[in-house]
Amino acid sequence: MRVQMLGLCRFSYLGGRGFQVAHESLEERRAFLYDPARLARRWFWFEHVALPGWLAQTDPDFTLVLMTGPDLPEPWLSRLRELAGIMPQARLALVPPMERHVEACMAAVAPHLEPGADVVGHFRHDDDDAVAVDYIRDARRDFAAMQPLWRQRRRLSCDYSRGVVLRAGAGGIGAELRMIHNASAALTIYLPPDAGRCALHFPHWKVAMSMPGVTMPGKVMYARMLHRDNDSGAVGAGYPVEGQGAAMPALLADRFRIDLPGLDEGARRLWPG
Repeated sequence: MRVQMLGLCRFSYLGGRGFQVAHESLEERRAFLYDPARLARRWFWFEHVALPGWLAQTDPDFTLVLMTGPDLPEPWLSRLRELAGIMPQARLALVPPMERHVEACMAAVAPHLEPGADVVGHFRHDDDDAVAVDYIRDARRDFAAMQPLWRQRRRLSCDYSRGVVLRAGAGGIGAELRMIHNASAALTIYLPPDAGRCALHFPHWKVAMSMPGVTMPGKVMYARMLHRDNDSGAVGAGYPVEGQGAAMPALLADRFRIDLPGLDEGARRLWPG
């Protein structure tokens, strides 16, 4: 079966809904999202946390839609355009503000669906999270073993539940190995190409209400950033895993191509004092 891997990464997209932090008006939300210092921090996390793992995927056969608004300030809009021009898997979607966030997300994703695919592995990716370098390979390969379950409802989720939580602040970066159930990063939603849905139609914290799911806990498959700019600072349902400690820099470098010392230095610079 042909499994298309199709992801959506929103970079400070200005829309009517889809935020846990409330704003009184669209202009108030625009001022919040487009604050120059905030955008500089978001780009730092995107460049140093999210991108290295995507650029190093062992299976390069995937599409990552970079969604933002047409009025995203410079130089960030030009940087996204440049990235889409040099990263074969990246597609830039400029979506005007829409009241219903899931409709805006579907508008970004829909042009990139493969009609000839048997299954589409949808995933969402926050611009400050990371997936392991073999995420695409495993999400496609592991689906083969899940096909009998998939055929029951033609909807299926696969949760790679072991990951790293990175906490950033003025004191630098702290890292903790955790099991988190259905974290947004490295959660794949398998749907038919004509489903008219994408990963954002299924809130990750209650995806089990919408479809059967498989949990794959063996590998460290995602890194989740927590910092003061998060829309939600919740870790998610799960528990810590003992181990790693001094081995964490090597683990992050191997699984995500993340430079922990460099990330730590950047966090101290972004949040002095």
